[in-house]
Amino acid sequence: MKTFLFDMDGTLHYMDQEKFTKEYFGYLCAYFAPKGYDPEKLAKGVVKGTYAMAANDGKLTNKDVFWQAFASEFGGDVCKHTEFFEEFYINELNKAKNTCHPYEGANELIKGLKAKGCKVVLATNPVFPMIAHLNRIKWANLDAQDFDYITSYENSHYCKPNPLYYKEILEVTGSKAEDCIMAGNDVTEDMAAAKAGISVYLITDNLINRKNEDISVYPNGTFADMSDYLLKL
Repeated sequence: MKTFLFDMDGTLHYMDQEKFTKEYFGYLCAYFAPKGYDPEKLAKGVVKGTYAMAANDGKLTNKDVFWQAFASEFGGDVCKHTEFFEEFYINELNKAKNTCHPYEGANELIKGLKAKGCKVVLATNPVFPMIAHLNRIKWANLDAQDFDYITSYENSHYCKPNPLYYKEILEVTGSKAEDCIMAGNDVTEDMAAAKAGISVYLITDNLINRKNEDISVYPNGTFADMSDYLLKL
């Protein structure tokens, strides 16, 4: 293998997804309320923008799609909104760090693959701006500079589980599907890479299997199992 794709939340670090979502919206609303934003309307606008990104047909970046949807719900000066959101992701989002904890050996795994001359991609669902991902990478005790490419809402035109999300990564990184493997903990979102011709590995420590699919069809195991598996490829 030449290119290794990794999901982040639940893959390179443990995340309590339900707790994170609750705290994310709680901190978001608390931050924006003094700026004149109605919490219920704000949350509705963010959700609408997120759904719009999930349905993106590739004509615009996820960022543009999000802000079109958000503005249609919330109105007002979009530039003002983006400035406030950037401030939130740089500072306030870090309050939700307690919903995660690093996996022992994650940093060594990434650096080990880089030492072998492999490309390493952080294939986290691109519904957040890059500044948010750079913060969350630190939560996992990882170094952003170790990744050759990081998907974000600025540079992506699709979201998981759309196979075109993975094909866009192949195109941008100059990688061939047969030379890649995607590791993730979400059966629906991460194993969709197989539909793009990419090999996959399912991590079971923080497993998300909304449809109760048979996971035996995928190579799978704990984070430690996955590390051993990938370093031998």
